Amino acid sequence: MVAVRRATAPLLLAGALLLTGCSGDVPAAPAPPPSPSSSFSSSSAPVTTPTSASSSPSPSAPPVAAKVVVLDPGHNGGNAAHPAEINRLVPSGRGQTKPCNTTGTATNAGYPEHAFTFDVARRIGEALAAKGIRVVYTRQNDTGVGPCVDRRAAIGNEANADAVVSIHADGSTAAGANGFHVAYSSPPLNAAQGAPSLRLAQTLRDTMRSGGFSVSNYIGGGGLSARSDLGGLNLSTRPAALVECGNMRNPAEAARMTSAEGRQSYASAIAAAIEAYLAG
Repeated sequence: MVAVRRATAPLLLAGALLLTGCSGDVPAAPAPPPSPSSSFSSSSAPVTTPTSASSSPSPSAPPVAAKVVVLDPGHNGGNAAHPAEINRLVPSGRGQTKPCNTTGTATNAGYPEHAFTFDVARRIGEALAAKGIRVVYTRQNDTGVGPCVDRRAAIGNEANADAVVSIHADGSTAAGANGFHVAYSSPPLNAAQGAPSLRLAQTLRDTMRSGGFSVSNYIGGGGLSARSDLGGLNLSTRPAALVECGNMRNPAEAARMTSAEGRQSYASAIAAAIEAYLAG
């Protein structure tokens, strides 16, 4: 998650910050002996959805077919056990540096943001792949470490993505804090961060709002948040936005995020927004 604190399966079918971090990050636990499955190198390689005959573009395919979308699930399940790795400083744009990543937040009952974002991203990816859209993920599983914020941005740039969407959830402890918001880089540092990223953010906002999700009552304005401090957005050369799906410390939103049905509702709205953006 990212807001307020300003402070990120095996091969899938198809965060202080990811594209930032989230408020209320969980303190890192003492590091256990390292294992191959949680190394930086094993978690920083992008994964692309395999192409199947049923999802291959055809002459009658919709205009979104053959587009490339990078999905960036915030944080990672192994981050808390590797504080030295995730706390090392990396470039975050605008001449600044920030820690590589953070642990993310959690509901009051302990359901972690990294698990929520990974599951929602996978559901989004499956929906997009079924429409013939090529999906690339910034991390392969929910047990690794990182990747760092600068590497996450690089994955989108290297994929020449038509859209990069980072998935997070917030952890504000402010009384009554609830609702989603969509962050975008401002002021823009390149053409992609200008009108294209703003249109992506607005489409995500509009589609989620029409899908029954309430906009944030504690950060941003009207469901949008212009940010200059989020590394993944600052370093992107492709249209990019970060969705804080809601506040994990809010009981009602926590209940929705914890249920499979609730996670599917987030995924369906975000997938529909991405499709609308690509077709626009």
